[in-house]
Amino acid sequence: MSTVLEFDDVTVAYARPRDVPLVLVSGCDITVRPGRLHCVAGRSGSGKTSVLRVAAGLVAPSEGRVLWDGLDLAGLDDDAVTRLRRDRVGFLDQAGSLLDGMSVLENVLVPAVPARRVRELGERALALLDEVGIADRASARPGELSGGERQRAALARALLLSPRLLIVDEPTAGLDRTSADGIIDLLVARRDADVAVLVASHDPHLIDAADARTHLA
Repeated sequence: MSTVLEFDDVTVAYARPRDVPLVLVSGCDITVRPGRLHCVAGRSGSGKTSVLRVAAGLVAPSEGRVLWDGLDLAGLDDDAVTRLRRDRVGFLDQAGSLLDGMSVLENVLVPAVPARRVRELGERALALLDEVGIADRASARPGELSGGERQRAALARALLLSPRLLIVDEPTAGLDRTSADGIIDLLVARRDADVAVLVASHDPHLIDAADARTHLA
């Protein structure tokens, strides 16, 4: 089976003025294949979000290699990484980052704008809202949604371009147990649809649902 995402001895560190670098993660190895859900677990401040940002090609590792489908991101310029991320990766940060001035449906269609595919993908956007259980909220504004509904809308947006790799940061944080379990079910469904899923979480239910885990100290 092919490998969608690979971390090869990755270190994530941040420079500090007049001090030694702050090392968040050292020697990290991760492999995520289609149809697998890999969870990065750890306490707050352990570097989970930093690992996901590196996995999404938003930040380069301090050391080591990050590969998408066997392609080393270090050998690509920023524009090439951006194009690959748009075509292959769905990224959902912890905040969800919906745009308040747009409807839910318009938010889901945002990834289609750079490729000028809004009209083409309109039906898929509606189908995804139905899949995540908020089709009846398509015309609502983000401010009218509950926390769980916002996460569902953001997940639908991340799935719009049919990514091979779905990266999700703390998707159940701040949600009640029923809403959180609904989000977990949706992530498991994407895994079962042969998507490679990388998630960061400290939710024991989501950690238990994963096929593999990386625990950060």
